[in-house]
Amino acid sequence: MPLLYPLVLAAALFGIGLYGVLARRNAVLMLLGVELMLNAANLNLVAFDAWFGDKMHSGQVLTLFTIALAAAEIGLGLAIILTLFRALRTVDVDQVGVDR
Repeated sequence: MPLLYPLVLAAALFGIGLYGVLARRNAVLMLLGVELMLNAANLNLVAFDAWFGDKMHSGQVLTLFTIALAAAEIGLGLAIILTLFRALRTVDVDQVGVDR
């Protein structure tokens, strides 16, 4: 399989994730966009690991670390969002800085 296919898919995933972070006002959807961008990076790591034929599989090992980092990020992010919702009764990030 050519290297171009996973790279184009990763670029599309990263673009969709970037749009989700920049255009959305909902904090949960912003976290989802960050996860899409991390998955695009994971796809690139695995694709280049397979392309170069690394004997130590460094790309796959880095992908496992990135997945662990993403799990921690989601746990912490959801805790922050729940705290935000309990305090302000909204998850709209535009309403966070507004004085009440």
